[in-house]
Amino acid sequence: MNTKPHINIVWLKRDLRLHDNEAIYNALKTGKATLLLYCFEPLLMNDSHYSKRHWNFIRESIIDLNTALETYNSKILAVQSDIIAAINQLQSRYHISDIYSHQETGILVTFERDKNFKRYCKNNLINWHENINNGVQRGLKNRDNWNELVDAYYAIEPLSFAPKENQFISKKDIELLEINFNLPNLDTQKFTPFQKGGRSTGLRYLKSFFEQRYQNYMFNISKPEQARTSCSRISPYIAWGNLSVREVYHEAYHLKKASKHKKALEAFMSRLRWQTHFIQKFEMEHTMEEASVNKGFHKLKKSISSKYQDAWKTGQTGYPLVDACMRCLNETGYLNFRMRALVVSFFTHNLWQPWQEATTHLSQMFLDFEPGIHFPQLQMQAGETGINMLRIYNPVKNSLKYDPEAYFIKKWVPELKKLDTPFAHQPYLMTEMEQQLYNFKLGKDYPKPIVNLESTRKKAGNTLWKLRKDKTVLEESKRILRKHTLKSRF
Repeated sequence: MNTKPHINIVWLKRDLRLHDNEAIYNALKTGKATLLLYCFEPLLMNDSHYSKRHWNFIRESIIDLNTALETYNSKILAVQSDIIAAINQLQSRYHISDIYSHQETGILVTFERDKNFKRYCKNNLINWHENINNGVQRGLKNRDNWNELVDAYYAIEPLSFAPKENQFISKKDIELLEINFNLPNLDTQKFTPFQKGGRSTGLRYLKSFFEQRYQNYMFNISKPEQARTSCSRISPYIAWGNLSVREVYHEAYHLKKASKHKKALEAFMSRLRWQTHFIQKFEMEHTMEEASVNKGFHKLKKSISSKYQDAWKTGQTGYPLVDACMRCLNETGYLNFRMRALVVSFFTHNLWQPWQEATTHLSQMFLDFEPGIHFPQLQMQAGETGINMLRIYNPVKNSLKYDPEAYFIKKWVPELKKLDTPFAHQPYLMTEMEQQLYNFKLGKDYPKPIVNLESTRKKAGNTLWKLRKDKTVLEESKRILRKHTLKSRF
């Protein structure tokens, strides 16, 4: 006779929250004792898309969850293990018939992991309950009814978190379980240049945004410096699931009713919907991780230059706004959307490098790395979808327009601090005499431009526009439009 206690397991992944967490909500509804499990999986810890800043954010999120769970005399079982090995170990002590989690639109290795885990659950008579994550629908062939499905998801009030007494496995029992596992070190540095992980910090960002910062959202969204305070800055908390898109959307919706700045909130809410749209696109076109969604662009060949790529990664291209953006991103993990588009455009168009060569560096640097946003956006900015407008961003025009006093440039490229503003935007225009007057040597104090903007822009534009007329590109463009076009309500 099986005398092992029956429990539910909630497998936490990119949903590191207790509130509006459908997996937790459904597990608790059964009335069974529930264990919250997070696995620091070797397959992800060793994957090139992830970096220390991501794992520290996750550690901080787990610590924050544990603080919240103290009220319920429980904690997260955080282990360094793949999911199947962890469940095998837990089955030696508990009878596990049900596991709850959210569907993950992740990278290829997580897709393969989930297929293996599904087979494992079937073989071990475990019911694996997967819930929709942030409105993204699995298994769609087209977008015919997508708006209605997403509307229905967003319309649901965020799920409450109200466990009954002793519904979670106790902290003491979890500490006994930990003896059998390889445990991760959850310690992180107290002070870093990165946003701190955890729901409580995410809620503080959200509160300050809705109290005042959102009022300048539309005016400053494209400005590299002002966007750092006028944008919500909650993208890491959505990417790692400290906050759900639905609860943020609901707060914005209710605030809009009484706000004098309705357009700002509508613009913000629109971007929440677009977030779901892009992840849905990636869910339906998983090959986008490695190849352009439009197969016609597979014939586009570019020579790889480690010299160009290293200069771009380290902010040494000779173009101040590009260099300021890359140094800021490397240091803080954040760039506003327009500047993200600009650095990708420079990499793929002016340096003429394959977008695939930018994927891992950017994913490692973006604190808010979300695969469903990352890969579609890279391809769109590289001009390889066949359906989006080709945009080749001019870093000089953008710096003059969005950083006119060169404040952002001088902050992140201090070599240019002593230069007057016009030269901070274009130091390569300085004559030898002007360089002497400023005690500044181009090529020594700051690099000369590694490419010519005009000629490289012309080459990229001509090549891509010509390719857009290719038969395969045109056929693929029609296929993509049929599959992903929807009547916009954004």
